[in-house]
Amino acid sequence: MDHVVYLDAKADELDNLINGSKTMIIRGATGRKMPYGRINENDILYFINNNAEGLIRATGVVSFVLNSDKMTKEESVALVNEYQSRLLLTDKQFQRWAGKRYLVLIEVDQIKEIESFKINKSNYGNMDDWLPVEKIDAIRI
Repeated sequence: MDHVVYLDAKADELDNLINGSKTMIIRGATGRKMPYGRINENDILYFINNNAEGLIRATGVVSFVLNSDKMTKEESVALVNEYQSRLLLTDKQFQRWAGKRYLVLIEVDQIKEIESFKINKSNYGNMDDWLPVEKIDAIRI
């Protein structure tokens, strides 16, 4: 399964993944929302910055996924702290994710820059920061 993943441009998430200082990404919510339960080891992630440039710039392979059980705020903060050395979250990102009832932690390896390309997002009316696309070629422009 292929996924398009929007990364925080202001926090340099993509650069930090490419240079290896960051190896894990996080998503979370009050309920179980995308990609909770929908991402697996060996899935391919296609990375795009959330700065409106609209270009896929790199890929990576999922090597580990942790879908948390329902957590208290304290348990959630503790889990984020436990993985912070791999997440490399800014203070603002930490505030955004730590405390969510459900978290998905995704370890990514084999990260490589690719020749950038645009995607057709017209089938994703409710834009989110995670798009399960099945096969990237179906939305590649």
